[in-house]
Amino acid sequence: MSLPGRRPSFLLELDLDVPLVDPPPQAPLTKALSRGQPALRTVLADLHRAAKDPRVAGLIVRTGGTSHPLAHAQELRDAIAEFGASGRPTVAWAETFGEFGRGTSGYLIATGCSEIWLQPTGEVGITGMAAEAVFLRELFDRLGLRAEVGARREYKNAPNLVTERGYTEPHREAMTRLVTSSLAAVLDEITERRGLAADELRRLVDRAPIAAEDALAARLVDHLGYRDEAYAALTARLPGAQLRFLHRLGETPAARLRTAVARDRRHVAVVDVCGTIKSGRSGRNLFGAAAGADTVNAALRAAARDDHVGAVVLRVDSPGGSYIASDSIWRTSQGLRAAGKPLVVSMGAVAASGGYYVAIAADRILAQPTTVTGSIGVFGGKLVVGDLLTRHGIDHDAVAVGARARMSSPRVGFNADQLAALDEWLDRVYADFTAKVAAGRGLSAEEIEAAARGRVWTGADARERGLVDAFGGLPEAVAQARALAGLAPDAPARPLPVPSPLNRFARPRSSEDPRAAAVLGPVSLATSAAAGWESWAELATALGLPAAGPLTLDVRALRG
Repeated sequence: MSLPGRRPSFLLELDLDVPLVDPPPQAPLTKALSRGQPALRTVLADLHRAAKDPRVAGLIVRTGGTSHPLAHAQELRDAIAEFGASGRPTVAWAETFGEFGRGTSGYLIATGCSEIWLQPTGEVGITGMAAEAVFLRELFDRLGLRAEVGARREYKNAPNLVTERGYTEPHREAMTRLVTSSLAAVLDEITERRGLAADELRRLVDRAPIAAEDALAARLVDHLGYRDEAYAALTARLPGAQLRFLHRLGETPAARLRTAVARDRRHVAVVDVCGTIKSGRSGRNLFGAAAGADTVNAALRAAARDDHVGAVVLRVDSPGGSYIASDSIWRTSQGLRAAGKPLVVSMGAVAASGGYYVAIAADRILAQPTTVTGSIGVFGGKLVVGDLLTRHGIDHDAVAVGARARMSSPRVGFNADQLAALDEWLDRVYADFTAKVAAGRGLSAEEIEAAARGRVWTGADARERGLVDAFGGLPEAVAQARALAGLAPDAPARPLPVPSPLNRFARPRSSEDPRAAAVLGPVSLATSAAAGWESWAELATALGLPAAGPLTLDVRALRG
């Protein structure tokens, strides 16, 4: 309890040993299912607000026990370091950075703090990076399933999971570069924050996990101690400070007044493209989030019309999906320029294939060094189940009028004419995709072709090739949007569509109303721009394979 007339001071506690969600859930069912999981951008906003709050005396962060996507870990590390730049102490405490396992992302977050404490029985599991893939060709052969798929170009490796028995040379080349670049980015950041020599740190990685005593001797951590010892050491430096969770800090009365006054001020709208991109409305299915073009486009159109919106940040965290839906979002994004409103893209853990397509109309693109980026390419085809049916005594026949009437049927393979049609479609989509990237990024066709061919890059490699402009997370993207629009440095950032109080399964009043667009109906497990994709998608989704369309990436967000 604080003394009368004395401003209370708080020692804030942030628990990052739980998985984070992004974006914050809006639908009631999703909120209920994700209860207890903080939202990444909520944590970032809370840290930013706490850095400006004079009541806050310090911060202690628990981390190490949960693996986060590396790009998210970099955003959290940067936000913690920004808080610590005010001179207030920041302490990371971990039971362990991986228990005989990977702990790189947790340790990366900890390096944002001025001190790192580790439980004496813990270890530092910065064990390097790996990309793993499961190949189902042999299983499919045994079952009588056959994938007939084409791709543009050789690095578009999503179909390999069902057409090959292992890595092809281009697939291996791309994955090798991806993990090498990701590890280099992480080690550079650790070297900078901890003051270690690069070659010394590389040797430590090769012999990790590193026991606590050895980690202390190697200056990977500053102190060994249990939770009570770490907290006691920090509270002794901040006498009278009350321990409080970061999310329970609340705004000061003055800040609440500023927020109330600023409700009608010009602001930055934040629109999400998170999850698989599909036609229709955004939502979730049993396998994760889905970004619906109808929802995204309604929000973008609303932002273009709203005089209070000065700029838009498109937050992209998507492996891609439908070509048609991605193209629809790209076109609507261009309308913001006609309205004179800057568009800045903030890439999260993954912004690839269709996820990159929706970004190319932006004035600026920001990514983290480990953001999975690019995959400018296309694949398409179908899964043929005719042999599987026959083996199990299921007969099938058809009556068809038209040379290509059964082109999308999963019961028969492509004939020569249909394969030619597939090749023509793949060439057309690839040419359209690369031409739009070249125009949006101001690069020549030759430069784009060298960076495209279906190849995935880290954010660091993508920046070198002109695919992104700068490093940074959502806060940096909002700051750049403010600057481009000439808004005040403290202009608020507000999400679109806004959370809707209406029933989740109600039909929207109008697709032009962003609140109505947030009202979700049942979501199909399989959506695609390509005819006949449904049979592929339903099985692929169940197996954890790319399922949503021809502009999809097969690599999950990198974790450490």
